[in-house]
Amino acid sequence: MGEREIVEALARTLPSNENTVIGAGDDCASVRLPKEGRTLLLKTDAVVEGVHFSSEDPPQLVGRKALARCLSDIAAMGGAPDSALITLGVPADRDHSFLMKLYEGLNALAVKYDVAIVGGETTRCPGGLFISVALTGYAGPEGGIQRAGSLVGDAIFVSGQLGGSLSGQHLEFEPRVNESRWLVEHFMPHAMIDVSDGLGMDLGHLLRAGGVGALVDESFIPVSRAAKIRARDKVSDKSPLLAALTDGEDFELLFTVASSDAVAVKDGWQAEFPDLPLSLIGQIESDSGLRLKGRNGIRSIDGIYGYDHFE
Repeated sequence: MGEREIVEALARTLPSNENTVIGAGDDCASVRLPKEGRTLLLKTDAVVEGVHFSSEDPPQLVGRKALARCLSDIAAMGGAPDSALITLGVPADRDHSFLMKLYEGLNALAVKYDVAIVGGETTRCPGGLFISVALTGYAGPEGGIQRAGSLVGDAIFVSGQLGGSLSGQHLEFEPRVNESRWLVEHFMPHAMIDVSDGLGMDLGHLLRAGGVGALVDESFIPVSRAAKIRARDKVSDKSPLLAALTDGEDFELLFTVASSDAVAVKDGWQAEFPDLPLSLIGQIESDSGLRLKGRNGIRSIDGIYGYDHFE
């Protein structure tokens, strides 16, 4: 099949929603402007073969991951996703059925979160496969929850479990869109980020943005079963705690709220999302830096980093 045939075949499968004016097939997509009192969020992200996935991974999960990463960032801003453009770079050895399966996974996640896929670009890529997603979303008039904003004394929460994502979580994680919207509607976090590069690095981003520090209790960090199994079976040379701090690609929500709201947040979350744990792991401090409280006292973990593409 040529490019035109591939594009037409894929376009017939793409979901739409009520905000789509012109979808895939023209020079540009057209979506309705945000309603009064809302702001438009724009996000782009790419997944690359050999970096974010392997050639052996199921194409449905690869396509799903490409969109899920962007959805996770929209969630980190407290936003609601809306429309996406997909740029696809394809090696010569990938056939039509592979691409249809890739879009099968991508489309299914788009339908789940009411995202319209309104077009994009396809090109031959002499290297490995890559998928770039540009996603729009809506937030309130303030523009969304930022990384900055934490106040001294705030409680620090993280959803889910951390570490060991290479056991499969990195392909099948659920972007926390619904959980984020619930938080915005009921408690409005002071600051929020998604854990994509590891708890240590991403909490560091949040602290530096707010000009604050934090004390985290290591016994409260929700270490995943996968991280423990990888350490036990010597698949990874990291301890489970270090894996939780540095592995990355957990895509959980990390946020701060007033300490006076901590119990209400915990109780409300458990009632609304009984199958997804929420852990209170520490508190925001005035002194800069990230400190970890453990059995042997308190130590700085500013030197513990997560995933970095260029290291």
